[in-house]
Amino acid sequence: MKLCFIMTNFNNSAFTRLAIKSIYNSDVKDPYIIVVDNASDAESVADLIQMEKEFPGLSLILGKENVGYFSGLNIGINFSRKSFPDIDFWVIGNNDLIFPEDFARSLADCSAVLDKYLVVSPNIRMLDGTPQNPHVISAISKRREFVYDLYHSSYILAGLIVRVAKLTHRFTDRKDEQQYAVAQEIYQGYGACYILSPRFFEHFNELWAPTFLMYEEFFLSRQLEGKGFKTYYEPRIMVTHHCHASTGALPGKYRWQLCRNAHKEYRKYVKVWR
Repeated sequence: MKLCFIMTNFNNSAFTRLAIKSIYNSDVKDPYIIVVDNASDAESVADLIQMEKEFPGLSLILGKENVGYFSGLNIGINFSRKSFPDIDFWVIGNNDLIFPEDFARSLADCSAVLDKYLVVSPNIRMLDGTPQNPHVISAISKRREFVYDLYHSSYILAGLIVRVAKLTHRFTDRKDEQQYAVAQEIYQGYGACYILSPRFFEHFNELWAPTFLMYEEFFLSRQLEGKGFKTYYEPRIMVTHHCHASTGALPGKYRWQLCRNAHKEYRKYVKVWR
């Protein structure tokens, strides 16, 4: 099984190094690893260049501008398909992931699923073990959609909603992640990591990326649904996620503005009030 790992980097090369080390410490044989840098600072770029010398399977693509998350992954995807014709599966996502020692074996155990579905969403756990998948199993309620609209209407109101959510999370959090042990077709998989099969490229050339950042999960699900497909959640494939290594480094208001812009794009396709 020939695997290609594609990740983006933005001013946080220390996480990229940890992710690459975990791949080399796993049972993955001779991996292709592609890091797309989104115009990081000089220190991070220098570290990436050093990594390219250290790790023989690493291909580094240094971007002149920050194109965003899915658009950055698309640069890596297009490069991989032109450069490495023997790839069996693409593992795409954030650079703040840690892959387990038996990652290749877990994919081999799920070969039937990987052969059937275009996109497989793995069992993503935070450092404390909290599950992040399945992200959205079927749909998002109108009440939650209303809260989303309020959140994106005002930066001050967004801060109040976050505070209230922290106090009431036991009652207001969605319960989808509680089905982390259940393999099933889902509406949206958490955007930190996906596995693409060759079947994906029978229908698409790349990921649909209408936003710079945020809401990638929705747009991938919409892309698949347009051809009659769904994402499959497979709990036997596990990865660990540091969580928000890149977005957490962005200023709070700027991060909210990016999310607001993505929400406006989302509302073009999801119109719950009509």
